[in-house]
Parts: sequence; C-alpha cells; structure tokens
Amino acid sequence: MSSDLHIELIEKINSKTAKIGVIGLGYVGLPLVIAFSKAGFDVVGFDIDDEKVNLLNRGESYIKHIDITPIKQNSKFKATSDFSKLSEVDVIIICVPTPLNRYREPDMSFVLNTGETISRYLRRGQLVVLESTVYPGATDEDLRPVLEKSGLKAGVDFFLAFSPEREDPGNKGFSLSNIPKVVGGYTEKCLEVAKALYSKVVAKVVPVSSTKTAEAVKLLENIYRSVNIALVNELKMLFDRMGIDIWEVIEAAKTKPFGFQAFYPGPGLGGHCVGIDPFYLTWKAREYDFQTRFIELAGEINTYMPYYVVQKTIEALNKKGKSISGARILLLGLAYKKDVDDARESPAFKLMELFEEKGAVVDYNDPYIPLLPKTRKYKANSKQSVPLTGENLSKYDCVVIVTDHSVYDPDFIVKHANLIVDTRGLIKDKNEKVVKA
Repeated sequence: MSSDLHIELIEKINSKTAKIGVIGLGYVGLPLVIAFSKAGFDVVGFDIDDEKVNLLNRGESYIKHIDITPIKQNSKFKATSDFSKLSEVDVIIICVPTPLNRYREPDMSFVLNTGETISRYLRRGQLVVLESTVYPGATDEDLRPVLEKSGLKAGVDFFLAFSPEREDPGNKGFSLSNIPKVVGGYTEKCLEVAKALYSKVVAKVVPVSSTKTAEAVKLLENIYRSVNIALVNELKMLFDRMGIDIWEVIEAAKTKPFGFQAFYPGPGLGGHCVGIDPFYLTWKAREYDFQTRFIELAGEINTYMPYYVVQKTIEALNKKGKSISGARILLLGLAYKKDVDDARESPAFKLMELFEEKGAVVDYNDPYIPLLPKTRKYKANSKQSVPLTGENLSKYDCVVIVTDHSVYDPDFIVKHANLIVDTRGLIKDKNEKVVKA
C-alpha cells in the first residue's frame, strides 16, 4: 500500500495538484510559502499569530526584506490559524522555532507541540517535513513517535523527512531557489517524495542517507561559522592589546587566493542559527559520553564579547572623565546583522541590559526596527528608534556601533558624535574619537 501512496503523492507533486501546508510563517516559513506559490501550487500557511495571518491575507508583509508579491498573485493562497485544515493538505512543512532554554539546552517544545497538533489531523499519504534546526536523531526519535500517535506509521502510511533551512536574511545573491537543498528521509520512499517536492522550487536537491545526516549537516554549517567567528573575536582582543587592527589584518589575509576564508569579529553572536544551533549538538553529545570542547570554547568566547564591549566603553568614558553611571549611550543598530529587520538573539539586547545594569541611560537607532521588539530573554519596554541626526548624536556621551548597516555614514557619525566605540570596523580611518572594540 505504501508503494501506491508514494507513487500517488509524487504524481500529485509533479502535476502541481498537491496542496502544500507550511507551519510557522516567519523567516523560514514565509520564503517557502512564496516559493511554492510562485511555482503554482495551492498553498496554506499556518501560524498561531493571528496578526501575521491577517496581514498575509491582506497581501501585506511583516518582514521588510521579503517581497510577498507571489503570494498576492496566488489566488489559491490562504493563511490560517485553524490547524484542523492540516487534514486538507498533502504536504506539511514544519518551520517553528527551536530556541535554547535558560540552561542552554534545546527547547523542543515548539516542534513537539506542533507534532501533537499534526497527529490529530494526519491522514494517509501525507508528507511531513521538519525544517527547524534540531540535534541528530530528533526527527526519527522524537518527532516520529509523536506523529505516530495518530495510529499511522511513518514510511508506511505517511512519509517523513528532514530538510534544514539555509536562509540568509538580507543576502541578495542567494535565496531559497538557488541554494542547494539538503534532504534526508526516514525511509527511501520518504526521501524520494521529499526530493520530488523540493525539486519543484530549488535548483538543486542534495539527498543524504538519513534524517540524522541531514540534521548533522545543518549543525556542521553553523558550528563552522561559530568556531571561526570565535577565533577572530579572540584575536581581536589579543591584537587590541598589541596595538594591531584586526580588520586591517583580515583585509590583508583575505588576499590569499587559497586556504583562507574571511570571518569578521563583532559584539557577540546573533540570529537564530549560529549562536544557538551548536549547543544542540553539545547537548546531544552528552548522551554519547562525549565533550564537544571546540563548540563549548567558541560559545564561551562569543558569549563574552558583549562584556568586552562594555568594558572597552567604560575605559573610553573614563579617559574622557565620565563615569558609566549616568552616561548617555546610543547603540547604533539593533538587528543582529546589517541591512535586515531581524533582531533575533541580537547582542544589542545584552549590551543594552549590561549598560543599564551599570546605571547608563541607553537609547538605540535602527532604521529597520522602529520599536524595540519583545524577546524571550529580555523584558520588552517602550524604547523607540532615535532619529539619526547630527543634533541627536551630539547629545550622547558615547555612540556604540553594534550593527554596520549600509545607511550608516561613518563620516557623519565621526563628525557629530563625542565618542565612538566601533565593534564592527565601520570606521576605517583612525580618529581620536574612535575606540575599536
């Protein structure tokens, strides 16, 4: 029977008569909705946030860098918070958060709760794909048993796969369609169905032998980045003591045409991937009596960076005869990376918290984030982005460059600010006002 179901679903996908459901309409789910809409599929977007649902149904985007024109042009698209409609779709793609808890352990509650919901509506012949980043084994060992509470068996009655997201918000050169898509299936037939699905929206599908392997691929990609960023962050602190500019060193080193890839230091890690995903493997490794020392050391260094920036700011203010207590500080950039409106896990929140704990009065400017968003870790307040004018810059005792947005003019900032702590190497020329951190 599973053979017939497998062939039937592939035929529906190939003829684009399959109905696609995407759970979680954020930075990962929304591009998928757009891609399948653009390819001509009937798409349903599921989310518990009614505001997102209503905005999409009105043809409005809540993520600035994502163009939702294909959704508006797809008369078959519908966003909903009614999860009973999961029974109406042929494919269910899970794109929900996988954060860490306060003990830096994986919080799988979003994935497993979603699995519980799906199990209530799961029917024979459907494909379920997890895209949320998890530890190796999570799809088979944790999600599958939850889905099978439906009474259906994975690989027999329904198909199960894992395909890690590879989104890079704000990157205009790469989008879902031209980034190769890694896919692992619970069984060979599960893999074949998932390959058929993604081949309709991406240029290249990269099949691997299992869901565990696909899960490990995503972790390797982000651990690679985390470790290398930690390396340059450590070198930044060392070279600062030695009177060497780390950004000048990197620019010269990257002229080598082989054996070197440039990574850049900053005030700490941000985003939903690099600062979080490595700890999923660290946690899982304990099950095998294994210590992931490189990952943990990189985490220690990257987690320390906001404290380093605060200390450099205190020292810079002291040289000006100003105490951190009562000092007015402006953070330039709230987003975790340049030219996006994504503030998830941004080091700016930790910097804000540390400065305020020491008695400083902190404001921020970010052209992409007009209001301070709510986060899981930090208490929301009523802060709004301060207009970036010469008059405003001159009011602050110190301006801390947290995000190097393209709209930030280094010359304008240097001209009007009293003191600048630059964590991103935005200001290239030496100036007595500027302290690199």
